[in-house]
Amino acid sequence: MKKIIEIIPNYSEGRDRAVMEAILSPFQREGISLCLLEMDKDYHRSVVTIIGEIDVVVESMVESAKIASNKIDLNVQRGEHPRMGAVDVIPILPIKNATEEDCKETAIKLAKLISEKAKIPVYLYNQSATREERKLLPNIRRGEFEGLKQKMKDRNWFPDFGDPVPHPQAGAVAIGLRKPLIAYNVDLDTPDKTIAKSIARKIRFSSGGLPFVQAKAAFLKEVNHVQVTMNLTNYYETSLLQVFLSVCEEAKKLKTKVISSEIIGLIPKDALLLSLPELKGKETTLEELALVASKVFLLRDFSKKKILDYYTDKFLGE
Repeated sequence: MKKIIEIIPNYSEGRDRAVMEAILSPFQREGISLCLLEMDKDYHRSVVTIIGEIDVVVESMVESAKIASNKIDLNVQRGEHPRMGAVDVIPILPIKNATEEDCKETAIKLAKLISEKAKIPVYLYNQSATREERKLLPNIRRGEFEGLKQKMKDRNWFPDFGDPVPHPQAGAVAIGLRKPLIAYNVDLDTPDKTIAKSIARKIRFSSGGLPFVQAKAAFLKEVNHVQVTMNLTNYYETSLLQVFLSVCEEAKKLKTKVISSEIIGLIPKDALLLSLPELKGKETTLEELALVASKVFLLRDFSKKKILDYYTDKFLGE
């Protein structure tokens, strides 16, 4: 019985497709499926979704990290998204026949191999964290690549695997089991970043806002507007609909409006159904689900191919 997992590596490269194609070349093989590559020029970041058999995924990810460490130089890389590594983070999730314990073991195995073969120090985070302060990725990433060298001089911030010295151009990487989350951005009809910052502060949990919501502001130079960029870490407790309506309400108070939104990476089917009560109890195809979600949330560039179940069903032959 093959154990199938999902990994979602985030790379600090969002502008050069040829570079990303080289970095992702190890995933073009049997036993694995490269589901989605999303590149963002403003964030200078790529989010990649991969599902496959555990051993194949681990071997391919190690090779990809080695290539990324040679192709991405954080000494010159700059973008809207904070980063500490060329491969910045590698979340791991179970898909079929794999347990959370399997994913925790995979995180350790992957961390050990990347530190040895790619010479990149590794922190275990989220449900794989070895220390309480390492559960939250922002804590590990604080100071970014530029602050890593000094940070690693503190014994409290020695990596879990590898020497306490950043890779000279690839920094460090965080790896760990985590629950499914939704990476969700809401676009505002203004170029004023202070407005997005104010809304982010209102809705994120750390500032007294919605539970299980992380939020900050970003400016998108190419389209000259700002967005509230968020992670929804438990969509069962705080739904996509709650977040969308809250941002709309706060935007209205600040004399602007929501013009669109986007899902980064893939979203599970059940996360959409929980936010679309009009579909409750109805037999709905992924195409219909994507269409309704696009209208309700003003989603751009959204189709069934942004729903995780589209890929898992195909990979598993269901």
